[in-house]
Amino acid sequence: MQLSIIPYPHPTLRIRSKPIVRVDKQLRQIVDQMLDLMYEANGVGLAANQVNLPIRVFVANPSGERGEGEELVLINPELQRPKGNETSQEGCLSLPGLYGQVKRPKSVRLSAFDLQGNPIERNVDGFLARILQHENDHLDGVLFFDRMSEEARRDLDDGLIELETDFRSKQTSGGIPSDDELVGNLSTWYTKYT
Repeated sequence: MQLSIIPYPHPTLRIRSKPIVRVDKQLRQIVDQMLDLMYEANGVGLAANQVNLPIRVFVANPSGERGEGEELVLINPELQRPKGNETSQEGCLSLPGLYGQVKRPKSVRLSAFDLQGNPIERNVDGFLARILQHENDHLDGVLFFDRMSEEARRDLDDGLIELETDFRSKQTSGGIPSDDELVGNLSTWYTKYT
């Protein structure tokens, strides 16, 4: 199965992902592909929603470089105990070229599982905490601009309209299935992993 990063406003980006109950060879291959896509796109995180899979897993590496930094695969992540606040610029691989200032907690408590089923429990702060919050939002169908002030978001309006127009015109010409078809095709993944 060949994955690709889906662009806004693809409907899967707005779907709340379901928890994963089993890890198999195919899921490991999916995670490998997600890491490849993240690095190819010069990203630091990629959620399963962004490759059209509504399941609760994301990959991250704050260095953005394969073989450097800390590479994370997080299954069924939960973020708790937010502390402090920090505003910083964010972008998204599903919204290429768009960036905005997003206020988020400075540190969070991460609970998740790795691909071997080992629990991960740790306090995270700084850039990694921001990445985890951004990717975890994806699993809940939330995009970074949803977290921006109305005023700051206005700066993104033209770019969002351009992405929407491009996506809808591809649907009209038959290059992309309708939203109903796209959402209907997701049931396979729900039955396989959730």
